[in-house]
Amino acid sequence: MPLRTHLALLTAGLAAATCLTAAGPAQATAHACSPSVSIDRFSDALDKTTYDDTFVGNLSALEVDRDGSLAALSDRSSLFRLDARTLSPRSVTSLADETGAALDSEGLVVDRDGTYLVTSETEPSVRRYSRTGRILDRFPVPDDLRVSPAGRGQPNGTFEGLTLLPGGRTLVASMEYALSGDPADTVRFQTWTRHGSHFRLAARYTYRTDPGLGVPEIKATPDGRLLVLERGFTAGVGNTVRLYLADPRHAMKKTLLTDLVTCPSLGATARQPQPNPLLDNIEGMTITGRTRNTLKVLLVSDDNENPAQTTRFYHLRVRASA
Repeated sequence: MPLRTHLALLTAGLAAATCLTAAGPAQATAHACSPSVSIDRFSDALDKTTYDDTFVGNLSALEVDRDGSLAALSDRSSLFRLDARTLSPRSVTSLADETGAALDSEGLVVDRDGTYLVTSETEPSVRRYSRTGRILDRFPVPDDLRVSPAGRGQPNGTFEGLTLLPGGRTLVASMEYALSGDPADTVRFQTWTRHGSHFRLAARYTYRTDPGLGVPEIKATPDGRLLVLERGFTAGVGNTVRLYLADPRHAMKKTLLTDLVTCPSLGATARQPQPNPLLDNIEGMTITGRTRNTLKVLLVSDDNENPAQTTRFYHLRVRASA
C-alpha cells in the first residue's frame, strides 16, 4: 500500500496560514493536554453566523486548500472557503447529488488538481466535484458498506472520514460505526488506488474503537500513519473525544495521543453539560503544517445548528514520534 502524502504539495499555501504560528516552549507546557499534544487556542468566531444567506455551521471536515485558505465542509451540502488567519468566510459553494438532492456531506479531500473529493453518508458515496461544485466522477463502493437494507451500513454511520495517503495514490474513507453483524468496536477503513483521475477499489482495514465511540475523522500524517479521531456523546455528561495515531502498515495498531478532556479549558464555556467546557461535538480535522517534530492540527466541532452546541475551532500541536 503506497504511503506518501499530498501534504508536500501544500507547502507554499501552508506558509501563508499565519494563524498557525507555533507558541513558545513555555506556552506549550502551560497548554499541555498530554505529553504528545498541546493546545494553543480555540476560536468561536463562526458560531451561529451566516455568510451569503448560508448558515456557517454543521461543519464536518476541514482541508487546507491550494492557496493556503481553509476548505470547510458542512454536512448540509455547503463547502466554505475560510481565511486561514481570521476564519472569515470568503466564498461558499453548494453541492448536490446527481439528481440535485442534498448530501449528508461528511469527508473532504482537496486533490492535487484542486478538485474536491467529498463523501456522503446517505448511500454512502464518494464523489469528485469541480471548484464550482459540478460532479465530475463517482467512485465505486462495496455493496456491504451500503446503508441497509442494500448493505450492512448503519444509517448515519457510514463514510465520515476521508484522507489521501502520502504520494496521493491511495484514498482512505473511514466508516463511523460498525457494520451490522460486526462487533460494536469494529470500524472499516476502505481504500481506493488512483488510476489517472479515477480511483479503483483496493484494500480494506479493520480499526478497533474504544467502547461506545465512533470515528468521525481520519487524516494521513507525512510518514503514512493516520491521525484518528474517536468521539462519543452521553446525555447529561457530554462528549468524549480522543486522538489516536494508527498505522495501516502494522494491522492498524493504535496509540493514544490524548483524551481532549485533559486539555486546559482556556476560558471556554459550554452550553450543555461537558466534562471539560472546552469540549463539543468535534468532527473535523486537518493537518495544517509541520515542523521537524510537530504537526499543526486544526479541529472543528459540528454544532448541528443546535442552540446548545458550538461551532468551535481548536489549534493543536501534536508530537507524533515514531
